[in-house]
Amino acid sequence: MKESTRVLVSLGVAVVAGVIIGASGSAPLLSAADALAPIGTIWVNAIRMTVIPLVVSLLITGVASASDVKTVGRLGGLTLLVFVALSATLAMVAVPLLRLLFQLSPATSGARPALPAGAVEAASQLSAPGQAQTVGAWLTSLIPTNPIAAAANGAMLQLILFTLLFAIAIARSDEHARSTLLGFFRAVSDAMLLMVRWIILLAPIGVFALVLPLAARAGSGIAGVIGFYIVAYSFGCILAILLLYLIVALVGGAPLGRFARAALPAQLIAFSSSSSIASLPALVESADVGLDLPKPVTGFVLPLAVSTFKVAAPVSWMTGALFVAAFYGVPLGPRELLIIALASVFLTFGVPGIPRGAFIMLAPLFSVIGLPLEGIGILIAVDAIPDTFATVLNVTGDLAAAAIVSTRYPTKAS
Repeated sequence: MKESTRVLVSLGVAVVAGVIIGASGSAPLLSAADALAPIGTIWVNAIRMTVIPLVVSLLITGVASASDVKTVGRLGGLTLLVFVALSATLAMVAVPLLRLLFQLSPATSGARPALPAGAVEAASQLSAPGQAQTVGAWLTSLIPTNPIAAAANGAMLQLILFTLLFAIAIARSDEHARSTLLGFFRAVSDAMLLMVRWIILLAPIGVFALVLPLAARAGSGIAGVIGFYIVAYSFGCILAILLLYLIVALVGGAPLGRFARAALPAQLIAFSSSSSIASLPALVESADVGLDLPKPVTGFVLPLAVSTFKVAAPVSWMTGALFVAAFYGVPLGPRELLIIALASVFLTFGVPGIPRGAFIMLAPLFSVIGLPLEGIGILIAVDAIPDTFATVLNVTGDLAAAAIVSTRYPTKAS
C-alpha cells in the first residue's frame, strides 16, 4: 500500500470511529480518544522542528543559485501576480455560489439561535488591548531586529525577509564564499528532507491520533445553523480545490490526475494538522518528486507561500460574512459583497502571524459592512472543522502557484 493510501485509510478510520464515539456519548470512550491527542501533537511537532532549517536552506539555495538579483525580483513579482490572480479567480467564483447557497440557510427564517459556547468570550478578545495593529506598526515589524529570535518565535514572514536579503548577499559574494555557503545550505536541505521522510513514515499513526479526538467531540454536535455553516464552508473549499486542479491543468502544465496525486500527501497533513507550515516539507517533496518542478522555483515559492499567501481567504471570509449576516438577519448587498471580495484578495498579505490573526483582520471589515463583532466570536468558536478544509485549500493553492510559476520561469530543474 502506498504511503498516501495508508494515510488516507487512517484518516477515514479516524473520522468514522470518532463519529461513532461521539454519537455514543460514552465518557470512557471520549476520554480514550482524547488520550491519543498528545501522540498527534508530538507527530506535528516533529514535522515543525524541520520547518525553520528547511525554509532557510531552501530559500538560500533557490535565491543564491540565481544568476542575478533581477532574476530573483522577476521570480518574486511573478509569484505575487500568480497568487493575486488565483485569489481573484476564487473570489469571482465564491461570491455568487456562496450567496446562492446561503439563501438556503436555516438562520434566514425564525428567531436567531443562541450563541455557541465561547463565542462572546472570543469576540471580546478581539477588542482587547494589544490586538489591534496599525499599518505602520505592521510594516516596521517586517524587518526583525533579531533574526534568531524571529526563528525561535515562529515569525515566518520576518524570518523569510531576512533570509531573502541574506541569500541576495550570498549571490553577490565572491565565488569562493558563494560556493561554500551554497554547499552548506544544500547539505542542510538534503538532511532536513531525509528527516521529513522518516517522520512521514509515521503519518498514519499521527493522523489517526489527531483526527479521532476532533471527530469524537464534533461528530454529534454538528446540527442546525452552525452545522449549515460548517457544511457550506467545507463545500466551498472543496469546490475551490477542484477549480485549482482545473486551473493547473489548463495553465500550469500538470495533468489533473498527476497534480491531484502529487498534492495528496501535503493535503492529508494539512487536514490533520490544520497547519500550512507543517505541510511545507510534504509540499517540497510533492513539487520535486511528484511534479518535477525546478528547484529554484520550489525553493523560493513554497516557503514564501505557506507563510504569506492564503488563497482560502475568498472562500473563508465570504462564507464567514454570509453566515454572520444570516445569523443576525443583516442583509448584505452587492457593495458589501464587493468589499469582502476585494479585501480577501489584497488584505490577507497583511494578516499578523499570531493566533486568530485572520479573525483580527475581519474585525474592521465587519465594521465597514455593518456586521456585529460578536459574529467573529461565533466563527472562532466553531473554527476547528472549517480550519482543516481552509488549510487544505491553502496548501493546494501553494502547490498550484508553484506549478504555474514554473511554466513561466526559464530555470530548468537541477
